[in-house]
Order: sequence, then C-alpha cells, then structure tokens
Amino acid sequence: MCGIAGWVDYARPVDHDIARAMTDTMARRGPDAEGLWTDDHVALGHRRLSVIDLEGGCQPMTADEGPGARATLTYSGETYNFQELRTQLTGLGHRFTTRSDTEVVLRAYLEWGPGFVDRLEGIYAFAIWDRDRDELLLVRDRMGVKPLYYAPTPTGVLFGSEPKAVLAHPAFRPVLDADGLRDILSVAKVPGHAIFRGMREVPAGCMVRVNRTGLTEERYWQLRVAEHTDSLDDTIRTVRELLASTVEQQMVSDVPLCTLLSGGLDSSSLTALAAHATRTRGLGRIRSCSVSDPDLDGTAGPDANEDHVYARLLAEHVGSDHSELPLKAPDLLDPALRASVLRAYDLPIAKGDEHASLHLLFSIVRQHSTVALSGECGDEVFGGYRWQRDPDAVFSTTFPWVHEGRHNYQGNDVVFTPDLLAKLDLDTYERDCHSAAVAEIDARRHLADPAEARYREVTYLALTRHAQVLFDRKDRMSMACGLEVRVPFADHRLVEYTFNVPWAMKSFDGREKSLLRAAMKDLLPTAVAQRVKTPYPSIRAEAYNRTLRERLADLVRTGTGPLDPFFSPDLKTRVRRDGAAALEQGMSRAALETTLQLDAWLRAYDVDVVL
Repeated sequence: MCGIAGWVDYARPVDHDIARAMTDTMARRGPDAEGLWTDDHVALGHRRLSVIDLEGGCQPMTADEGPGARATLTYSGETYNFQELRTQLTGLGHRFTTRSDTEVVLRAYLEWGPGFVDRLEGIYAFAIWDRDRDELLLVRDRMGVKPLYYAPTPTGVLFGSEPKAVLAHPAFRPVLDADGLRDILSVAKVPGHAIFRGMREVPAGCMVRVNRTGLTEERYWQLRVAEHTDSLDDTIRTVRELLASTVEQQMVSDVPLCTLLSGGLDSSSLTALAAHATRTRGLGRIRSCSVSDPDLDGTAGPDANEDHVYARLLAEHVGSDHSELPLKAPDLLDPALRASVLRAYDLPIAKGDEHASLHLLFSIVRQHSTVALSGECGDEVFGGYRWQRDPDAVFSTTFPWVHEGRHNYQGNDVVFTPDLLAKLDLDTYERDCHSAAVAEIDARRHLADPAEARYREVTYLALTRHAQVLFDRKDRMSMACGLEVRVPFADHRLVEYTFNVPWAMKSFDGREKSLLRAAMKDLLPTAVAQRVKTPYPSIRAEAYNRTLRERLADLVRTGTGPLDPFFSPDLKTRVRRDGAAALEQGMSRAALETTLQLDAWLRAYDVDVVL
C-alpha cells in the first residue's frame, strides 16, 4: 500500500531535510524503496511496498511531456480497474513505460483532470502536484479504507498517510484540546477529525485542493437513498456476481497473497471465492491463515472460542493451503508490543488487546505473504451485528452500537474530575454527532416508512462511522508490519448496491447477513454457512483486566503524569487506600485501556494539553 508524505509552501522553498524526515516516518509502510521529489515550493515523498510491477512503478512519479513536469504523483493503495483504464488511455494516445497502476492514475489525471477520481475503483490515498495549475490535489478513496492526513499552514499544507508524517515537521506542535479529547473519549469516529489540533483527515470520498488562494475540501462520492427494484432472487444473484468479480479483481498481485480466515461467514466467503478463482485460472491453491489461541474469546455463543475449528473445516472444503498461527494472550500485555501499537496508530485506543493481537498476527503473516484479503465491512454491508437487528438499539436516539454496549465504556466518571467531564459534555457531543450523521442522507425525506428510513440510517452509520474504526485498525496494524490488506466487502459498487436493499430483504430468513448466506451457500460447508455470527475475539482471562487495573493504579499513585491534574480526587484517595482494588467497580476494560493509552500517548508524543 505504501506511505506518502509531503509539503507545500507558497511563501518559500521547502527544506529538503525536513521533507526527507517526514518521508522517513513512513518507512514501515514502505520497506522496499523510497523517493523524494522537490520543485520550488513543493516536496512529495514516498515509501514503497512493492506489490505490482516490482521493477517499475517507482515513486514519486512524474509525467514530463511538454516544457516541464506537468504533474507528479505520490500514491498509496491499489486501483483495481487499472488495466481497463490503461486500455482506454492507450486508445487516447497515452504511452506507458511501466505496468503499474500508479502510472495509470497519473495519466488518468492528465487526461480527465480532477474528475478522473470518478473512474477509479479501489482503495487509495494520494497527492498530485499539478505544475501548470500550481496546485496540489489530495484524494482519498470512497470508503476511506486508506488514510490521509493534512494540516493547513498559513502559506500551504503538510500531509501524510499517518499523523506522524505531519508531526515530523518542526512547525507543527502536537496539541490536544477539548474537541480532541471528546473524540478520544467518545465512541463514534467523526469524519475529518484527527484529534491533534490543527490537523484534519481527508474524509472518505473527498478531495482537498490546495493553491495560492487557499484550501478547499470537496466531496466526489456520497451514498444516496434510492429505491431498490430488484427481486429477492435477482438481489442474491447480483450480490454473488459483485462479490465474485471484486475478489477476482483484488487478487491481482506480483507478490505472495493469502486470505485471513477466521472461520466466520465473511472470511470464509472470501476464501471460498478466492479458491474458486484460483482454480479457474489454473494457479493452484490459495493460501489461508487463521489464529489458534484458547485464551481468545468472541463471548457470543458456545462456539465463540472455536474459530480455528471452522477455519480448518472451510480450508479443507475449498482446498486452501492453510496455516494456523500461534497467538498467546499473555503476549498482548507486553509493554514493548503496546508501545509498538501506539507508534503505529499515533493515537490512544480503547481496545488494546484487539490492536495488539492484530499487530502480532500480521507480523507472522508477513513472513510468507505481502498481500492479504480480509473480511472487514461484511457485517456493515449485510447487517451482521446484533445492534443492527435489535429494535431497542436501532430505534434509540444515538449510535446503535453505543446504545447496546454503553456499559462497555463505563469509567470516565470514575477517572476524571467532574469539572472536566462537565466541560466535555460527552452526552451532548454524542447526540450532536449522531444527528449530524443521519442528516447527511436525510432518509426520512426519501422514504415514506419511518422504520425503513431508520434502518437505512443505521446502515449509513455502520458504513461511514463504525467501519472507519475497523479500517483504521486494520491499516495501521498491517502497514506497521509491511503487509498490504485488501477488503473486498468495502468495494464501493457492492456498498452502493446493498445500501438501498430494504431491511426486510436483508433479513429475509430471520437471520443475520441473509443475503450473503444465500449468495454463498453453494461454496460453503453447511456448518460454516449456518454458523452464528461471533464478534472479533477479545481476551477472556481475568488476569488481563487485573494487570490493567494494577498499571492504572500505579499511574495514579505516582502523581506526576500528564493526566494527573485531570484525575478525580476521589479516585486518587481510593487508589492510595485500596490500590488496584479501587478500580474493580465501575471501570470497564475500554476505560482502563483508554486511560493508560492516553497517558502513554501524551508522554511519547510530548503533547501539550490545552483544555
């Protein structure tokens, strides 16, 4: 997928050494090659993970027809329809010197201008410097699978695949204000927010233009409410066709590729389709990988901790070359691993065990594969979460996953002072974020049935808020290991088609993910096809929570950390008296994880707190 970084300053020449330092922060995303292009007041940096056209495709890439460099591109991601676009562009007179999708993207811009983004199919984040226009274009894919951050300056902009690229510039000082802390302590990702004051994330489906007149953010893609006219049979058939096409398209790679197989319906469907496509093309067997660890538990059903059994069953059924990767719960508390996760993420997180387990998993997968297919977004697309089917959660006045799991986030009132919580007013912030999100599609204006309108809103929230957290987690943890992860269920054509399927059709058999189950039943073993949905596995060992409580108690007792002024006086008194036992009541694991991560982040990133 690679990593990009850059800097535009219309007032003065850019400093080559600073631009190099910004680019170097992306080394883990791109361990295979590096490049830096500068010209007057612009610098574009690139770190490459070689996946397609290993010899060609070096970046930044410049199209140099005419009197000068007309455009230069630094690109991260994959454009899955690049071969079709290449054929079109060749017919229009373009000549290619590489086999890479990078060159196709660059020449598509030269041919069609900024509107070329409508023609791209894939997951990507890139920057194009147009010499003729003296303008920078920052573009992020429709679903926001690949990250892209930027920070406006008085005379230009800084940008990068991750916040650390912007933080490497000496002019940007990391500051946490009240808005940033609200984002950290709330449970819904707000598009565009980047936690650090003065920094933004390019929202999914958006582009940012930077020129001498300033900076503008423009949306080029948006989910829209529309009528679904296909019958149930036609819908199931279309879902299958879209999935098969998407998986085959995303298997293009010049390096080893595998599937991440949990044994659930989503990953099993992808593995079965990949195995079918591989056999059809005479390419042998697809490789699949799963985790086996008795200390991990999905906590939802009698078979929740038996994922590896279903993974083995599916692998044998489709004939994949299957590997089980060892992952042990105690390893997830290793301070060095948690520090690595923080460095990869650049932000404090609420689910440390999940991020740490992925980091370990990907480090093992990377030993034999450079690309992996993963099942992220299957639940959001097809309605797999319990909160998508629970009427109380669906028809609540907030994010349904918040309503259902609010007890999982208890503890802010235990940790922080009443004055701080009153200033943050997280309940109002949460309600405002929810209201703003549902207003983006105005489903109740388009649909006469208020119940169906709400189900459409919930699907929109799942795709534009909930999925973003999963995409971020998968991107940071995989790219920290130099592994490219592709997510076929996030293909925008599949998302657009299924978004407007009525809820009654999505749940026609009374179960979760009815359409996917029906579309894939001929390729899956019955036990896998009929398996009950289980959530992402988390640690079930009480020793894990006990260790978190002990670490937080130690932190509170020291009285010298950056969070100390904001710790509740009552918390300090009880911890001094009772130690870690003071944290046994009213403190969820998420609150423990978030508080510890917040402290570690403030220290490691030398963040100024301005509340």
